[in-house]
Amino acid sequence: MDNQKVIKFIENRKILFAIPIAIVVITVIVNIILGLEVAIEFKGGTMLTYSYTGEIDTNAVQATVEAENHGAVKVTTGSALNSSLETVQISFASSEGLTAEIQTDLTNKLQKEFKENSLVLVDSQDVNPTSGFEFFLKCMVAVLFSFVLLVIYIAFRFKKIGGLSAGVFALVALMHDIFIVYAVFVYLRFPIDANFMAVVLTTLGNSINNTIVVYDRVRENRTLYGTTMPLRDLVNLSITQSVKRSINTTLTTGIAVLSICVVCAICGVTSIMSFAIPMVVGLVFGTYSSLCISGPLWVLWQEKFGKSYTDKDDRKKSNNGGKKASTVRDTKKLMV
Repeated sequence: MDNQKVIKFIENRKILFAIPIAIVVITVIVNIILGLEVAIEFKGGTMLTYSYTGEIDTNAVQATVEAENHGAVKVTTGSALNSSLETVQISFASSEGLTAEIQTDLTNKLQKEFKENSLVLVDSQDVNPTSGFEFFLKCMVAVLFSFVLLVIYIAFRFKKIGGLSAGVFALVALMHDIFIVYAVFVYLRFPIDANFMAVVLTTLGNSINNTIVVYDRVRENRTLYGTTMPLRDLVNLSITQSVKRSINTTLTTGIAVLSICVVCAICGVTSIMSFAIPMVVGLVFGTYSSLCISGPLWVLWQEKFGKSYTDKDDRKKSNNGGKKASTVRDTKKLMV
C-alpha cells in the first residue's frame, strides 16, 4: 500500500459542475445556429452503393451528383462486408426517394465521369422515414427501460447508503454522458444515425460500471469507518480510491478505439469515423461523470435531505469497528 493524497472532489464541485454546464450551454447555442443533420435512416431517402477500383475522389463524386439537383447528398467510402470490394455509397435524403429512371441516368453519368474506377451499382435501397423514426423510438424506449432497471438495481444493492438517491444521481450522470455524445455529433457535423445509438449504449455501459465501482467503495468505507469520518471525507476517499481503476479501464478501451480511428484515417474509410471519434469522447466524459458528478451530487443531497448518519445502527457499527478504523487512520495508508 502506498500513501496517496485524497482528492477534494466535493470541495471542488463548483468547478467540476461548471465544465459540463458550459458544454451544455455552448452546444445548445451551436445547435440552434447550425442545426443538426439527421441521417437518411431517420428521415428517409435513397442509398446507392457502387463498387470501384483504384483511387476515387469522393469530393468529385459529390460534386458530380449535386450537379444533378436531386437534393442533399452525402458520399462515403467503405468495404463490402461479404467481399473484398471497395465501395462508395451515395445517400440522397428525401421523403420520396429517387425513381428507377433517375437512378439509371445517375449511374450512367457516374460511370462515364469515373470510367477509370469501373463503377458498378451493387445495391440500391429506398429508406422509409417512418420505419427509421420507429427504430429511433424503440432505441429510446430501450434506453429509458434500462434507466428504470438501473435505478432499481442500485436502490437495492446500495440501500445501506441511500440507494434510491444514489441511483437517481447515477442516472443524472448518464444523462450527462448522452448529451456529451450528442454534442460531439453537433460539433463535428456527424449525422444522427445508427452509430449515434451504438455510441450512446456503449458509453452508458462503461459509465455505469465506473459509477457502481465508486458506490461500492463508499459502501465498503462506510462499513469500515462508520461515523468516525464525515460524509464528504468518506466520499472523497472512495472516489480517490476509484480513480486509478476507472482511468485504466477507460484508457484500455480508448486506445483500442483510437487505433480504429487511425486505421480508418489512413485507409480513407470514413463511414466508421462517426462511431469511433464520439466513442473516445464518450468514454472520457463517462469516466468524468462517474468520478466528478454522481458522487458529489449524492453527497449534497444526503447532507440536505438524506438520512442522518448518527442513528443507532450507525453508532453500533462505529463502536464495533472503532478500533479497526482508528488503526487505519493512524497508518494513513489508502488502498487503491
